[in-house]
Amino acid sequence: MKLSHFNFKLPEELLADRPSDIRDEARLMVLDRKNQTIEHKLFKDLIDYFDEGDVMILNNTKVFPARLYGNKEKTGARIEVFLLRELNEEQRLWDVLVDPARKIRIGNKLYFGDDDTLVAEVIDNTTSRGRTLRFLYDGSYREFRRKLTELGETPLPKYIKRDVEPEDEERYQTIFAKKEGAVAAPTAGLHFSKHLLKRLEIKGVHLPEVTLHVGLGTFNPVEVEDLSKHKMDSEEIEILKGAADVINNGIKNKKRVCAIGTTSMRTIESSVSSNGTLNEFSGWTNKFIFPPYDFSIANSMVTNFHTPKSTLLMMVSAFAGHDFIKEAYEEAVKEQYRFYTYGDAMLII
Repeated sequence: MKLSHFNFKLPEELLADRPSDIRDEARLMVLDRKNQTIEHKLFKDLIDYFDEGDVMILNNTKVFPARLYGNKEKTGARIEVFLLRELNEEQRLWDVLVDPARKIRIGNKLYFGDDDTLVAEVIDNTTSRGRTLRFLYDGSYREFRRKLTELGETPLPKYIKRDVEPEDEERYQTIFAKKEGAVAAPTAGLHFSKHLLKRLEIKGVHLPEVTLHVGLGTFNPVEVEDLSKHKMDSEEIEILKGAADVINNGIKNKKRVCAIGTTSMRTIESSVSSNGTLNEFSGWTNKFIFPPYDFSIANSMVTNFHTPKSTLLMMVSAFAGHDFIKEAYEEAVKEQYRFYTYGDAMLII
């Protein structure tokens, strides 16, 4: 399939810039692949589609406050620094994006905070907007990380034009977030409330956790018409043995095995054994899933509504079928579903 097959007209007003008032009362569109039917529900109705012994795979990554604002030495120009990845803990080296990039060159220093106690020096150019920074800070590593957290803000995606609000610190994080390392939230998981998770547990649904630290590469635009030529950025993943065992038991017992979000799906599809079961794994994945693709682990998934030409839409189309997803998205636009990060959800069974 080609890039142009994943284009559609998305009215700007359907891009959600705020979360639903209550997590599990976002809307839920249910797609039944076998019967080719579409139902309209609330997210809390998800429980009605799962029974004892079924499996929901959660991504337990935790978003860190990755967006900082500093001032350039001498000129005092305000510079946005987006932390992407820590390269070296001891030397305090980070891969970052800077904006505006044209003003930031190797050797420049940036000062953060009212008291300028945190300083960073640019030591390399990596891409047009990418830089490598060495942070200069006198305190211990723990104090340094605390300082980054104190100065950083919740890294809402750029399409949300409003300022970050106190509510975002909680709502741009899943309630099962544990392992810090993501610069964007695994958005399908944002709809789960403590009450819904407890109800699922009582019903006997297994909730194993995997980890994929979401990077900005997930959202990089595809710029080639031939999808086989697109390269995904690598993201760090972890599948522990206990989680793999629970998921494999679900497969063995022919239960419903549901990936919560495209990040969980990418994680499990990156570590499949030759006999179609899940292997424990710790490392990196750059797996790009687009149609046609045979999925090995999950037989259902929960996902948000994605933007045109995105790699996320391509994965969902591979799972549900391109024509069915096209029909569902036309229905979503007509019914005013909310799209993207803080948007509504879809269950594909």
